[in-house]
Amino acid sequence: MINKLIKNRRSPVLYSDRPLEKEKLELLFEAARWAPSSHNQQPWRFIYARKEDTNDFNRLFDCLTPANQIWAGNVPVLVLSVAETISSYNKKVNKYAFHDVGLAVSNLIFQATYMGLYVHQMGGYDNDKARINLKIPQGFDPVAMIAIGYLAESYKGFPKDLVKREKTPRSRKPVSEIVYKNIWGK
Repeated sequence: MINKLIKNRRSPVLYSDRPLEKEKLELLFEAARWAPSSHNQQPWRFIYARKEDTNDFNRLFDCLTPANQIWAGNVPVLVLSVAETISSYNKKVNKYAFHDVGLAVSNLIFQATYMGLYVHQMGGYDNDKARINLKIPQGFDPVAMIAIGYLAESYKGFPKDLVKREKTPRSRKPVSEIVYKNIWGK
């Protein structure tokens, strides 16, 4: 049986404007911190802003594509995950850095799900603008923008297309389409 946290996880687009408690946010980053990584390099970094910190929040929000700005303006926390792309132990390109950041974000997501929170990762953001707006140094690359918060209590007042998107059941490819035994395609 698949764990309920995995089965119940989803990426909503309709969020409540309810603030996210500081203690809960800290627990999410603590969960991310405990992710496995190649050579224990822990190449993940997170830049976050709470909505109540308007200028900081807007620096992250401004990096989103217009399609993501439509719904993400209501979330209480935006986060940018960042990968340290140069290995800390051999000073070469760390080809596992993005993988490891994904593991850390996965920990964050399942901790959020356990706590009744929802996380939506986004590739729809301007990488160059994020690098400039957030002063990300060389050797580090933005990975994904992340919205964190509580589900909207009702759909009232939200655009119809977002409500329809929210109500659409999640779908996944069948295992036979993503897992092969011995060689590709079999």
